[in-house]
Amino acid sequence: MPGTKQASAIAKILQWILNAGLLMLAVILVVFLAKETFTLGTVLFNASETASSYLLIEGIVIYFLYFEFIALIVKYFQSGYHFPLRYFIYIGITAIIRLIIVDHKNPADTLIYSAAILVLVVALFLANTEKLKRE
Repeated sequence: MPGTKQASAIAKILQWILNAGLLMLAVILVVFLAKETFTLGTVLFNASETASSYLLIEGIVIYFLYFEFIALIVKYFQSGYHFPLRYFIYIGITAIIRLIIVDHKNPADTLIYSAAILVLVVALFLANTEKLKRE
């Protein structure tokens, strides 16, 4: 069957392109992680500002976002070219927490964001049940 050989070759080429793109993204994220480490160091040692605590907390959450994306890419290669759902949920929860820290002026928005976190935690619980867990 010549069609299946062509489809297999195309699938391998596309998998190679995806892997190369993810490796480039990982390198870029490592550079941003290093930059964020430097920024956190400068905010930490320049504690004269009152807003520095918000900058420090926001920087830490951004640091975790970069770290989670890098962990997601590493897990993709370790698990045989499969993205685990729970890593995306972790990233979503962290991103919403960052949004609450940065933009907490409107109480209704903060309540909606916290409800979204609750929905993501329930989804994480469901994804970790024995029936849905793949790993």
